[in-house]
Amino acid sequence: MRKLLVLALVGLAAQLVDGSLGMAYGLTSSTLLLFAGVAPAAASASVHLAEIGTTLAAGVSHWRFGNVDWRVVGRIALPGAIGAFAGATFLSSISTEAAAPWMAAILFTLGAYLLVRFSRPLRATRAAGRLRSRFLAPLGLVAGFVDATGGGGWGPVATPALLVSGRMEPRKVIGSVDTSEFVVAGAASVGFLIGLGTEGFLLPTVAALLIGGLIAAPIAAWLVRIVPAQLLGAVIGGVIVLTNARTLLSAGGVSGSAPVVVYALLGVAWVVAIVLAVRALRRTRRARATVEAALASASPASASPASAPPVEAAPVSASPAEAGEPARPGESVGSAEAAKSGQVPEPVVTAETSEPAEAAESRKLAAAVEG
Repeated sequence: MRKLLVLALVGLAAQLVDGSLGMAYGLTSSTLLLFAGVAPAAASASVHLAEIGTTLAAGVSHWRFGNVDWRVVGRIALPGAIGAFAGATFLSSISTEAAAPWMAAILFTLGAYLLVRFSRPLRATRAAGRLRSRFLAPLGLVAGFVDATGGGGWGPVATPALLVSGRMEPRKVIGSVDTSEFVVAGAASVGFLIGLGTEGFLLPTVAALLIGGLIAAPIAAWLVRIVPAQLLGAVIGGVIVLTNARTLLSAGGVSGSAPVVVYALLGVAWVVAIVLAVRALRRTRRARATVEAALASASPASASPASAPPVEAAPVSASPAEAGEPARPGESVGSAEAAKSGQVPEPVVTAETSEPAEAAESRKLAAAVEG
């Protein structure tokens, strides 16, 4: 009973991370199951069966919060399902001894990628254009295969690729990836069912992970708007790297004091990644605050002249119109008076002429701060 409670908490934490980052439910759950001694194929099969329920709940929650781009979901889900089915069939056909280091290597690589990815500033600008099927289909195929063979990987492969493209809002990237994973998890489960049979699924483990994930799904869809993904991604990446390093060291026959040195180096790298993530997060927030302050200071200057107090005009000499002389075509009364007196009139600055200049200045300031 205590083990099932721990697994339920694992499922809850993994879904909170996955719903906030668009990745790491399978990575986190599979890593902990492998750490507990579960066979790789059984661990991946159980996680994917639990993901059918958690991704359905996550997709509905993201849809209600407006985080889903259904066009992207339709073009990435089907190739992802094909890749996941192929990956599940492949993993079911190899032995546990061969599958364990393979799966741990994939998880270790994806964890290291998370460390590097979230220790740098995240891209905030969006590029023009829409994502095409020739980009989404191969991405879904590869991500689905990696997801099934590694016990996780749909989010770590698909989410960063969509973010780097710069053509979607981050919250819609996360929502769309989570929603399409429902189809991927279903296809992987069918592949494992054919390859392993019903005995390949650890039903108590599936139930515990599912209950925890269902509780966390709506909370995660709300947290995606406020949680600092920069810091969370670096923390989860380090956990995945350290836990899978144990399996890789055991498979490589490394013993003695070498594992301690490896763990120490990985721990230092993890701390450095977290520090860099915090610095990048603070720098991004300072840049955003500076830009907002610049725009706020520019907005009163570009206010409408109607809100400004009336200016009393100084007495001037009689204009040509008052003297009975019509002004020449294209010449205003003021310019006619200036020409008569030999003075050059000062240019009139209005809100329409000053606003573009101020907007351009604000854009230059924002570019300088972000750079």
